[in-house]
Amino acid sequence: MHIAVTGNIGAGKTTLAQLLAQHYDWDVLYEAVEGNPYLADFYGDMERWAFNLQIYFLNSRFGQVKYIHNVLKDGAARSIIQDRTIYEDAYIFARNLRESGTLSERDYNTYRHLFDSMLSLVHPPDLMIYLRADIARLTGQIQKRGRSYEQSISETYLVNLNRLYDEFTAQYTVGRLLIIDVNELDYTSQPDDLQAVIRQIDACLATHTLLQ
Repeated sequence: MHIAVTGNIGAGKTTLAQLLAQHYDWDVLYEAVEGNPYLADFYGDMERWAFNLQIYFLNSRFGQVKYIHNVLKDGAARSIIQDRTIYEDAYIFARNLRESGTLSERDYNTYRHLFDSMLSLVHPPDLMIYLRADIARLTGQIQKRGRSYEQSISETYLVNLNRLYDEFTAQYTVGRLLIIDVNELDYTSQPDDLQAVIRQIDACLATHTLLQ
């Protein structure tokens, strides 16, 4: 199966993907953050680097989509969990940059035409897990992990992303969706919290199996 974890910056996607991979013995595909040549520049000057960053993420995510499709098509016994999806790149992050005026209409239209061309080759995940978090939780996690380039992220930027995430998940119909409120969860250090998440996922996976 293909499982994806989605959510705003600081929601805990990577951590949960790692923990679920360990629990279920899944392979993990991480977001292209480490070694990303545009990310630090983007947070320093969003208007200058927005298009470059979005194209970089889109290309990286499309490569993951092709890899997942090939692995599952070949009948591999492995399941894959993905840290963020290609849908978020276009429907949330690029859209937010356009709405805020950070990304020009010309660049946004070029980006969306490329995304729409790719979309015909994209298979939705068997299960998408959306980690919903409020701004206090997001900013706390961003500060805690201490990435220097993330410290300049404004609260307004996170608020707008949260709004678009809620709109996206409310309209998501191409696959199974599980929404988990993570505001009161600490699945890193509290085993009971992790088990509560796993029970919800088990229920979704059991339903998926019955539908096969």
